[in-house]
Amino acid sequence: MQNYKLTICYDGTRWRGWQKQGNTDDTIQGRLERILSRMLEQPIELAGSGRTDAGVHARRQVCSFRAEGAQDANIMLTELRKFVPEDIGILSLEEAPPRFHARLSCTGKTYVYRVWNSASPHVFRRQYCLCRPGVLDLDAMAEAAQALCGQHDFSAFNANRQFKKSAVRRLFAADLEQIGPELRLCYTGDGFLTNMARILTGTLLEVGEGRRDPAGMGALLESRDRSLAGPAAPAQGLFLWDVYYDGEERTPEKLRAAYAAEPDCFF
Repeated sequence: MQNYKLTICYDGTRWRGWQKQGNTDDTIQGRLERILSRMLEQPIELAGSGRTDAGVHARRQVCSFRAEGAQDANIMLTELRKFVPEDIGILSLEEAPPRFHARLSCTGKTYVYRVWNSASPHVFRRQYCLCRPGVLDLDAMAEAAQALCGQHDFSAFNANRQFKKSAVRRLFAADLEQIGPELRLCYTGDGFLTNMARILTGTLLEVGEGRRDPAGMGALLESRDRSLAGPAAPAQGLFLWDVYYDGEERTPEKLRAAYAAEPDCFF
């Protein structure tokens, strides 16, 4: 039994999210499992580094799976690229150590939320940005974002009201990058709760619009009350930007450099 690491990207616009579901064929995981199972002539179960919701995109999603028999990774890569839909990109496929698991081995993720902050519409980005034309106080948003960094109980930013496990997560960095009229909110942490990145964004946008005091972030975290945080921002602006494993550095300085290096990677 050989273990494999599969790295992909996808446009989530038409998909019902990452996780396979019994009532639909339109999920990323479900489609890839069917393709791989047919290619390799055996049942394949694919594990992803994390779930993305319906409409959320991925610049880099990491998956893992096991397969019987000697399968050449390069040949599998070539074949897989022939069968996937055009809105799923296969970036790499390689053999992985036996204990590697895309989710359990993951040590951190970066999510980027894109806001088109201009009264002038950009029709080519409407499926990849939230259009928010009003004036935003970026200094207040940055102040609020920094107050969220560190290790906290993020229950106030968790959409899963039935969640029974610990909601403690560490947010390594929460930065704002202004690229012309586009604002990118960049979050890197050791794990994210249901809709957490989208709720963080909705809350910070309320701060930017003057509807929430940036000094109140500490009290909001301490409340652990979802009803006191902002709304979840729409799905189309969110990207799973990167996924990290042991030995991959993610200092705030390196993350900021990575954000700035790809100002026009999506339109």
